Amino acid sequence: MAIRKRIGVIGAGPAGAIAVDCLAQEHAFSIIRIFERREKAGGCWVQDPPTRIPEASDFTGLANRTADLPRPIPKDIPTYTRKSSQNRYAETSVYPYLEANIDSKVMEFSQEPIQETKSELSIKRHGPQTPFRHHSTIQKYVQSLLERESYQDMVEYNTTVERVEKIPERDVWRLTLRKEGPSGGWDYWWVEEFDAVLVANGHYTVPYIPYIDGLEDFAKAYPGSVEHSKAFRGVEKYKNKRVVVVGASVSGMDIATDLIGVARSPVHCVVRGRWHPYFGGSAFEHPLITKHPAVKYIESGNRTVFLEDGTSINEVDNIILGTGYSWTLPFLPDVPIRNNRVPDLYLHVFKRDDPTLIFIGAVAAGLTFKVYEWQSVLAARYLADRIELPSVEEQERWERDRVSYKGDGVPFTALYPDFEDYFETVRMLAGEPTAERPGRRLPKFDKGWVEKFQAGHRKRIDIWEKGNEITRAKLKTACHPQSRL
Repeated sequence: MAIRKRIGVIGAGPAGAIAVDCLAQEHAFSIIRIFERREKAGGCWVQDPPTRIPEASDFTGLANRTADLPRPIPKDIPTYTRKSSQNRYAETSVYPYLEANIDSKVMEFSQEPIQETKSELSIKRHGPQTPFRHHSTIQKYVQSLLERESYQDMVEYNTTVERVEKIPERDVWRLTLRKEGPSGGWDYWWVEEFDAVLVANGHYTVPYIPYIDGLEDFAKAYPGSVEHSKAFRGVEKYKNKRVVVVGASVSGMDIATDLIGVARSPVHCVVRGRWHPYFGGSAFEHPLITKHPAVKYIESGNRTVFLEDGTSINEVDNIILGTGYSWTLPFLPDVPIRNNRVPDLYLHVFKRDDPTLIFIGAVAAGLTFKVYEWQSVLAARYLADRIELPSVEEQERWERDRVSYKGDGVPFTALYPDFEDYFETVRMLAGEPTAERPGRRLPKFDKGWVEKFQAGHRKRIDIWEKGNEITRAKLKTACHPQSRL
């Protein structure tokens, strides 16, 4: 394969930002362009202004994972068009006091340390040596990756990639781009062409809200009462409210425990008993949290949530759905998404039928940012024509074996618990740079990363368990005041 000289990168979050350096260090490409639809780098770590809050709408599309549709392309380009009202789900899930839940030493890339800045809240919770960093520190870290070596000049902010299509007769990728005008009234459309495209746009933007009988009616009857966790902006809104939190993953844990002592007690949590592999279910064992089985239906008139075991929760004020996200690729309508994953990606990176379409970050439970670096180095080496991929038959065998091992859904994309195997496979295939063939060097996998990773999880679990014990003791004393005598 000849060197692919012009590279387009979609997204300036952590994956896209490190991909730029990995590409640049190959010294093999004449054009590297990054397109980011937000006003700055950081991806899901960018905080929205207070007036920009995601609203729950199109419940049918969100339940069917079809809400984020391709946008119609103007017939004649370049051109200006009136700004569309179509929801592109560009907001983030950041709230003012949000902290990363992973040790910063594990999150950071191998050559770029994250700043040691620690928030007062994190120090209060975890002590002066807290390993966790405030969301603003992470966003600035990602931004800093593009504020070196003139990388910033490669970025087009406020620019959405609306279509990516292969032009086979010329073996190029055509990107149709839309840039928001400064006044917000008009958008500018144009086209650029590339020899390869890196898709690094993330997959935590479009909420998944499962179908629940009566949920949409409840949302319409009480505007602002139904929200995905993406719209959570702090606890003040829920003061003295009866709140139902649906979902047992990370956002459900954090929101439920934050609401203790603020919302009306108890906080009602709808969980199925399938706990997060890292954090378990201790967050939901707090005495001021009541666990419930799945929701059967909701009646708006009397604000009642009916549950599958025949019980109900009355006078509900707010329902918060921590139910995850949907993989969407509206700019690649010909690339299928199956069971909330992108099939036919060798090593979760290369599109098997055309490896010049590359995905960075198409994984779950991937040891956070580091996996983006490993994947980006591998992609850069391939595009610089310095390595060869295995045969198509071997790539197909890799996917079949992984489906047998992990299943054909989201677990397929989860690197946990086999971090070392994946990282070393990618590193060995990428190879080492040399004086004649420069590039970014990947270190060998460090088992200490996993130890820090797990120790960070343990810190969070310890906080929940300690809070559970303290509250139980307080409630016991309140019930038996004579025990204090």
